Amino acid sequence: MRKLFGKWMLLTGMVAGLCSCGGHQQSFDEVVAARRSVRSYDSAKKISEADVRTLIATAQEAPSWANVQATRYYVVMSDEKLKEVKGAMLNNQKTVADAPVLIVTTYRQGESGFFSGEAANEVGNGWGAFDAGLGNAFLVLKAKEMGFDTVIMGLRDAEALRGILGIHSKEVIMSVVALGYGTANPRRPERKNLDEVLTIF
Repeated sequence: MRKLFGKWMLLTGMVAGLCSCGGHQQSFDEVVAARRSVRSYDSAKKISEADVRTLIATAQEAPSWANVQATRYYVVMSDEKLKEVKGAMLNNQKTVADAPVLIVTTYRQGESGFFSGEAANEVGNGWGAFDAGLGNAFLVLKAKEMGFDTVIMGLRDAEALRGILGIHSKEVIMSVVALGYGTANPRRPERKNLDEVLTIF
């Protein structure tokens, strides 16, 4: 019963989309509007393991194919491992230079989009990537609600990361998420006109 109550409390907080910031509670729309891809961080401001656990627990609440939960998160916080991982970030090395936390997101092949080892449709392992993206979306929105900044990066040396973090060969390395306190406030990029991306029948 206690476990169920804890789950209920977590879900209630997520659905409400609220945080207390100087007495003002942010709505979900405010969190979405405030989130940006931030590419510079304050190296002096650290993030606790407890906060990281909260973020990953929220990411776990994202839907996944048949609830297989094939996404994995490798959180890099120690100085030694941060130095190694930052060295594998190719053109993103400047972006992550002062980030106190890096989160490597992967998914296990042959799970999302599969039944009894067979692909359920033509998308196949693409469902694993889809599920990982959903988890990242939950993660970055929760991070913003908690007062942190993030950027999701695709340019990285996947094989170097695999060796540094001991990532299984069955897992596809999707992205690296930088997490910290941003030192920049990027403007909101323009979005396409809604009718360019929306078709209603």
